[in-house]
Amino acid sequence: MTSQNTDTLPAASARYAMPVRLLHWVAAVMIIATIPIGNTMLREGLARSTQDLLFIVHKNGGVIIFLLVVLRILWRVMTPAPPMPAHMPGWQVTAAKAAHWALYGMLLVMTISGYVRVRAGGFPVEMLDALGLPSFIPRSDSLAETAQSIHTTGRFVLVALILLHVGATVQHAIKRDGIFGRIWPPLGR
Repeated sequence: MTSQNTDTLPAASARYAMPVRLLHWVAAVMIIATIPIGNTMLREGLARSTQDLLFIVHKNGGVIIFLLVVLRILWRVMTPAPPMPAHMPGWQVTAAKAAHWALYGMLLVMTISGYVRVRAGGFPVEMLDALGLPSFIPRSDSLAETAQSIHTTGRFVLVALILLHVGATVQHAIKRDGIFGRIWPPLGR
């Protein structure tokens, strides 16, 4: 059995490995679900029990997203992305790389600021508490307020980056230029 160099394969064949595709789609679903949960949990007049549940889901979902993003970044550093098709203009390749790293960066900003907000505010992170992990952040109202401000403002940047990413994805899917096939489907061929 011979292996082929991905540099010589057509665009549709230069794909991410299955674990990366699965990681991408699990993280994408969690991130997209976490945004409306975060907005809903802050609504006035919401039943306290519903609000508490949404806070728990949002906080613990953030922990999982953080772990997925760190894993994805480590994988990306150790295993470069498949090469872009030769037909893609250089500016698009540069823009795609910058957008991906901006997304990773913003996801880290959001998860870390959320964690700092919760811990500095004296609130639990149930998943981490159940594992017996200590809080790495001291109790501080001013730190909690700063982290909350970063988290609240950062969501707009994150949503803008997600919309940019989805818009580019839709464009490539319509063009059928092989880019979308690099990450889809999450499993199988």
